[in-house]
Amino acid sequence: MGSVVESELRFLVDLQSPMSAIINASHNGIMILDREGIVVFYNTAASRIFDENQVAIVGQHFSAVRPEAWPDLLRVMETGVSQIGQKLSLSGATIIVNRSPIIVDGRIAGAISVFQDISAYESIISNLQGYQTLHRELDATFESSEDGLYIADGNAITVRVNSAYERITGLSRKNLIGKNLHDLVAAGVFDYSATLAVLQDRKQSSMLQNLKSGKQIMVTGTPVFNDAGDIELVVTNVRDITELNHMRVELEDSRQLSSRYYQSILEQEEMEQMLRDMVVKSKEMLHVVHRAVKVAGSEISVLLSGESGTGKTMLARSIHQMSKRKERPFVKINCGTIPDSLIESELFGYEKGAFTGASKEGKAGLIEAAQGGTLFLDEIGELKLALQVKLLEVIEEKTFTRVGGSKIIRVDVRIITATHRNLQEMMKQGQFREDLFYRLNVVPITIPPLRERREDIPPLIYKFIEEYNQKHNTAKRFTPAALNRLQGLSYPGNVRQLLNFLEQLTIMSDKQTIDSEDLPMELSAVSLSDQEGLLGVPNLKRALDGLEKKMLEDALKQHPTELSAARSLGIHTTTLWRKASKHGLK
Repeated sequence: MGSVVESELRFLVDLQSPMSAIINASHNGIMILDREGIVVFYNTAASRIFDENQVAIVGQHFSAVRPEAWPDLLRVMETGVSQIGQKLSLSGATIIVNRSPIIVDGRIAGAISVFQDISAYESIISNLQGYQTLHRELDATFESSEDGLYIADGNAITVRVNSAYERITGLSRKNLIGKNLHDLVAAGVFDYSATLAVLQDRKQSSMLQNLKSGKQIMVTGTPVFNDAGDIELVVTNVRDITELNHMRVELEDSRQLSSRYYQSILEQEEMEQMLRDMVVKSKEMLHVVHRAVKVAGSEISVLLSGESGTGKTMLARSIHQMSKRKERPFVKINCGTIPDSLIESELFGYEKGAFTGASKEGKAGLIEAAQGGTLFLDEIGELKLALQVKLLEVIEEKTFTRVGGSKIIRVDVRIITATHRNLQEMMKQGQFREDLFYRLNVVPITIPPLRERREDIPPLIYKFIEEYNQKHNTAKRFTPAALNRLQGLSYPGNVRQLLNFLEQLTIMSDKQTIDSEDLPMELSAVSLSDQEGLLGVPNLKRALDGLEKKMLEDALKQHPTELSAARSLGIHTTTLWRKASKHGLK
């Protein structure tokens, strides 16, 4: 029976039979095995897919042809269970295989394997999936744009509108898509259309468009040409000008706020730097420093006023160090110390042979030496009228001529001036030019005398006693009583006088700790009437405390015992001790 079945199977697939011709015409590969696993048929499509010789395969055992697939086919013939949709990846193709048993008269006579090359289909599917992904991405980009997008075809028919366009214009896409722009303009939906302008001029067009809602929008239409050079689409970008204007105003406000914050931070840093350089504690001097910081970054003229020794030079130098000119020279000229006969040549320089004794080469003046930097004219009130005219030229024209010369010299300097005199009173007396005063007095800064800012005296003492200790290799300190005495003096010479006292004490004192009685005689012997620092202070309590302290000191020095001192003051001994302790007196 088995041999009959097998011979019938071989007859069916005989290469010369009509059935073989039909099977060979199939696009799918077909292979038939007999019960022993011998290949009895191998159609043309199979040889094409596997790139093998059709005749050479027939008659071979399948384990020799496809050893990796033989176990699966053997299992099909042993179990009679088909394998459907098996995917195989070959070196040049991907195939799907269906394997089924051949049953004749209830018996398995062999197996048939039908396989299809799906490489082309997979390529098509992959391309289709790529197009679908691209479409989704483009669609998401189109809809997520913050700008409105309006697309029309080459016939001005609306093709597509995004959500942003609906939000900006208030128009619904269902009332626009499929409509012609000519009709929409005629209906008054738009006053005119960028799309129509593009179709007419065949180039990009931008315009402001007014909507019925009252909004004004910026519209830019861009043509998209096909291979034939015809306009296929017009893509219009829409932006709400109202929102842009609002954003621009907010941005400008933000920039101004940032600028103010930055300027405040910069001024604070400069303020801290100046406070480190200058000993400042009183509110009066804090105000002075704040004005100096504010004016430092500009190029305007500054007039510093105050008594001699208040620190005008130090403040001028600090302003220079905080300015944009800090890398350039800082030149100080004291107009009161240079003789009248030399002041002009010192300031403006001179040409060779300008006067007897002049250098043969000529000489540049101090103003030229300050080129690009800061020129500090101290004691400007001492400058004679003739030179005030030349200085005014430097300020207004940035030019001058040397003594004995005719060549105009240009100079770029910032001018800071200082004086201890009343320039306004000098103007009334004709001693100072009014026009020069107003050019110098753009920003006036008045430094108060030391007696009007006594809070600054202790920190000044601490700062400079340390400097003098390092300078002279000493370790001097002051008792509270000595500090009180120094703080109570009037200092007609201001900070300069205080520093002279401190350096003198550092060098001359034999003690490490300096007490009140160790102060120089000229300080200890100062009479109460001479102490402007006590009576001239607009603070009654401080003045009374100073008077009480002075009387206690005098009584203790003039009487041999505390009892007699107390009696001379008309107070009890206990009161004397309590008050002496209060003022730090021994």
